[in-house]
Amino acid sequence: MQIKARAKKIRKILKSAYPKVKTQLHYRNPFELLVSTILSAQCTDKQVNSVTKDLFKKLATPYDFAGARNETIEKLIRSTGYYRNKAKNIKNCSAILVKKHKGMAPETLDELVNLPGVGRKTANVVLGAAFGIPGIVVDTHVARIAKRLGLTKNNDPVKIEFDLMKIVPKKEWSDFSLRLIYFGRSVCKARNPDCPSCPLYELCLYVTSSQ
Repeated sequence: MQIKARAKKIRKILKSAYPKVKTQLHYRNPFELLVSTILSAQCTDKQVNSVTKDLFKKLATPYDFAGARNETIEKLIRSTGYYRNKAKNIKNCSAILVKKHKGMAPETLDELVNLPGVGRKTANVVLGAAFGIPGIVVDTHVARIAKRLGLTKNNDPVKIEFDLMKIVPKKEWSDFSLRLIYFGRSVCKARNPDCPSCPLYELCLYVTSSQ
């Protein structure tokens, strides 16, 4: 089966399984989503949401974060892990937003990835969820499942992103990524995937290779 035909079948099955998808991070505006996505590195969305609930009450805008001491931010985000590096990135990111973007999160990939602590994954989350601009979000779930399903042979997230962009219609990029993430959390886990109940069982190369 050609890879585009395989991808089409996979998209149809996942859309049936997860008809409505959205980021699980809680946010009220693009800046909050940007901060939340930076915090989500090596951390669960659930934990990030528990932290940002109080965080955004104390520091709500780029101006607040840019003017706060690193130690203040670190204390508020400590439980998300890697808190010193995250605090530094969020503070520096906020300072640039204030200086160059009038305190607003930019709406282009190029501008977003130039911000401290913001890679293509984070940028695509913000573009898709906050601005409705399609993007392939390659997190650990998407990378793992794309390989298992034979949609890519690459390990590098950027190469995986471009592989998926070639075989998934642009308008579906964001939702397709989210469906893979939902699927990865509930069925196709890194360890002990629930293959017997998997709706993509017959299209999966991982099953074939492990038998």
